[in-house]
Amino acid sequence: MGELWFHVDMDAFYASVEQLDNPSLKGLPVIVGGRSNRGVVAACSYEARKYKVHSAMPIYQAKKLCPQAVCVPPRMKRYNQVSRQVFTLLNSFSPTVQQISIDEAFLEMSGTERLFGKPRQAAILLKNRIKNELGLTISVGVASSKFIAKMASGYDKPDGLCIVSLGNEATFVETIGLKKLWGLGESTLASLERHNIRSVEQLREYEEQKLQQMFGNSAGSYLYKVCRGIDPGIHSGITKSRSISTEMTFSVDVTALSTLNQNLLAMSHEIMFRSLEENLYSSTVAIKIRYSDFSTFTVQSTTDSFIKSAEQIYAIAKELLQQKWDKGRAVRLLGVGLYNLKEKQEAIQQVLFDDPFTKKRDLEKVVLNLRSKGKSLQKASLLKIDQDDDNY
Repeated sequence: MGELWFHVDMDAFYASVEQLDNPSLKGLPVIVGGRSNRGVVAACSYEARKYKVHSAMPIYQAKKLCPQAVCVPPRMKRYNQVSRQVFTLLNSFSPTVQQISIDEAFLEMSGTERLFGKPRQAAILLKNRIKNELGLTISVGVASSKFIAKMASGYDKPDGLCIVSLGNEATFVETIGLKKLWGLGESTLASLERHNIRSVEQLREYEEQKLQQMFGNSAGSYLYKVCRGIDPGIHSGITKSRSISTEMTFSVDVTALSTLNQNLLAMSHEIMFRSLEENLYSSTVAIKIRYSDFSTFTVQSTTDSFIKSAEQIYAIAKELLQQKWDKGRAVRLLGVGLYNLKEKQEAIQQVLFDDPFTKKRDLEKVVLNLRSKGKSLQKASLLKIDQDDDNY
């Protein structure tokens, strides 16, 4: 029996949690990202998406598209709390859960039929448990590869379930069409259009070597595989060392450094809060960046002592980004992670003296404690961006 993968994606996760906690928001266009016009959209409800609002969009632009939207600041403590509950359920379904972000994961479900039934039965059971126990909806894609499973989960959102049986991958790719192939942003589609390639079938007419000549080695190889339903291996491998990471695939390719840095800041807080809640420590920060031509780079930095705050993660991640960012080049995906995580006792042995970030870590613990008591508190740094970012 071959591999069987579930891709689980929480539907409009941040916005859904806000609507869950505040029922008066249900049915309304909700934008999570703060009330300041200088920020970016962290997430939005499906009601807001109808107005073409999407993540990473500047708040001022989102408000122009949807003036009636309700804007709320992100509550990472609460989102992480709910995420832990979701992942507790996911881990009860599979011994192999690969967390991609706070609201997205792959589950290796091979050999679980005796426990949960056939794939459709297992997926329905998982969806029902999350709905009944947590009050949220998920979309699930089922396939023999991660790549197809990921696209399948987005096929019928929200609250979707799509199963692509073995041998039907190519047919599925034809069904969703070129514009919905995962990883193909606007710039790639425009390049294909210039070569009069407007469908999956037309793309399949080209051999891999020819596509590499036309679009570059990375993009050509990627295009050759995905139009045939072959997993290009973007999510292959699970980190052997313990890690906490998150990543964002942008709806529209991003060229502004200020937008990239704002998302780095939000992701830095997400993984810091997760490490605080799990009482884990790390001295290694890594970022992952994928450009519109599918070239992907990872770079990391290790400090002399453990990381103490989200501000420190952000400072390191921002420096790493500048090492790999080409000004004006469109970015498709951005990720941040903490690696080689240690338990508290191991980490404390590394500490010889306090530094400015120690106080920031203590402050973040206070923020977490106050939020757990129902206090609405948001770090100001999450609501601003560096004024000079676009000048690099």
